Amino acid sequence: MATPLSPQSDTSTPPIRTVAVVGLGTMGTGIAEVLAKAGREVVGIDISAAQATRCVTALESSTARAVERGRLTGEQRAELLARVTTSTDLTAAAGADLVIEVVPESYEVKQQVFRELDAVVRPEAILATGTNALSVTRLAAESARPERVLGLHFFNPAPAMKLVEVVSSVLTSPAAVTAVTGLALDLGKEPVSVGDRPGFVADGLLFGYLNQAASMYESHYASREDIDAAMRLGCGLPMGPLALLDLIGVDTARTVLEAMYAESHDRLHAPAPILKQLSEAGLTGRKAGRGFYTYEEPGSAAVVRDALTPPEGGRPAEGRPVRSVGVAGSGTMASGIAEVFAKAGYHVVLAARTEQKAQGAKARIGKSLARSVDKGRMTAEAAALTLERVRATGSYDDFADVDLAVEAVAEDLEVKRQLFGTLDKVCKPGAVLATTTSSLPVIACARATSRPQDVIGMHFFNPAPAMKLVEVVRTVLTGDDVHATVREVCGTLRKHPVDCGDRAGFIVNALLFPYLNNAVKMVQEHYASLDDIDAAMKLGGGYPMGPFELLDVVGLDVSLAIEKVLHREFRDPGLAPAPLLEHLVAAGCLGRKTGRGFREYAKR
Repeated sequence: MATPLSPQSDTSTPPIRTVAVVGLGTMGTGIAEVLAKAGREVVGIDISAAQATRCVTALESSTARAVERGRLTGEQRAELLARVTTSTDLTAAAGADLVIEVVPESYEVKQQVFRELDAVVRPEAILATGTNALSVTRLAAESARPERVLGLHFFNPAPAMKLVEVVSSVLTSPAAVTAVTGLALDLGKEPVSVGDRPGFVADGLLFGYLNQAASMYESHYASREDIDAAMRLGCGLPMGPLALLDLIGVDTARTVLEAMYAESHDRLHAPAPILKQLSEAGLTGRKAGRGFYTYEEPGSAAVVRDALTPPEGGRPAEGRPVRSVGVAGSGTMASGIAEVFAKAGYHVVLAARTEQKAQGAKARIGKSLARSVDKGRMTAEAAALTLERVRATGSYDDFADVDLAVEAVAEDLEVKRQLFGTLDKVCKPGAVLATTTSSLPVIACARATSRPQDVIGMHFFNPAPAMKLVEVVRTVLTGDDVHATVREVCGTLRKHPVDCGDRAGFIVNALLFPYLNNAVKMVQEHYASLDDIDAAMKLGGGYPMGPFELLDVVGLDVSLAIEKVLHREFRDPGLAPAPLLEHLVAAGCLGRKTGRGFREYAKR
């Protein structure tokens, strides 16, 4: 299991003062900058003299920007640059205490580098591979000094990213791990110690998720724009998965996944065929100017329109007019959705099973609006007008005149079917009927009515007033005008709609929950600790919360239910809920709401 790292004194390994970096691409150049900034002497080595020159130019540019921004003085910049020398000859590494190779992800290339280094470096020198996909053990076995070989996985861009994974093989000496860990801490990084398996922690979780997103796009389930927007807005991620694949490199992702699949034999790691197709066509992402998206030029981050870009302007179908909205339910989601509609100027009928429950939900809206007033987000007058637009009632008969009815009751299919049967009888002809389900089949709700063409999914995210995303879920029977109506309503609500079909998990949960499940499997297999996995995904992936923080917030029972729905729908063994998750739920450890989940929480 991964453990918190702290440097220890060890006389068998001298301090690391001089570091050779072999391979001066983007990552190698970034690592060189980090090392030089921390006072280490750096020898940059690349077989290409032009690449070595580009490395120096890049360092000069980045340090000049640092001076302009006040992060370095001119004197510090000069000293940093003076600590970096470059060469095209591997013998330049002879005096290094540590050599870090970041050459292409190929066993043949990396093993050749290690064999040549064996003949060059001092016996006590440490050899580190920057691989994120290949076996450190296999690379170490090719060396004459396997006990001095380990993995040192930086994240791109190296100067900015805090995470460093220190990877030990069964052959690595503790002294080498201690020395490199101490260096990582001196560099201002946060190291986590992991064992040798493809992808390690961060990429091991990240690339499975990216692969599933590629498969989702390949199956034409949703557009690339909607998949990316869904994960950014629904999960708070800095980039959507397809844009991230283009940034990483489609060919690199394919290599990582091939290595992961070779070990796990998990279908979720088998590279999506589209990754092979794009790679072999040379459409490897930003670096090629085209991947999932098309870019202004190779290396550019600017996306330009292409044949797959959605047309600008409105949709061909005209929506139905919506002036009043019925919201069914009395929980947090129902009150949040009612608040969103009322803020946008709609008259809202908030109905629950009893008048008391409905009034309680309206009171919750009042408290939420009061907080907005306290924070200066709206005036007291606007809050009062918003609350006046909400009429609480204990009878669904009051939905008789609404143009749109939105159910937000318990996530139980039979409960929802019964409600839709009631809405079918109560709502006027032409009213749109929407379910906010996050995992149940929309078509089952539609078939409970005599007007399935009027039924659609409208999946809001919690908390509804804050979250911008709405997944708009069409069934095979949903009318075009109903779909257009809901998209127009989303625009009025200032929400971002994404289109998807009626299958388990829709976009966000279908990509999010397998990732969470895989994190649980890592802990279950004693590969890494909760804290290290959460730290790896926040520091290495830019996630706002680590997977175990998120599981405890969502609720382990809710998470397990969604995992079971996904497994039942797709019948992929890799989607089977982790036994550890099932055991915690059975024990009543459901997360923050019970005071204990993966972690324990103070009672409120």
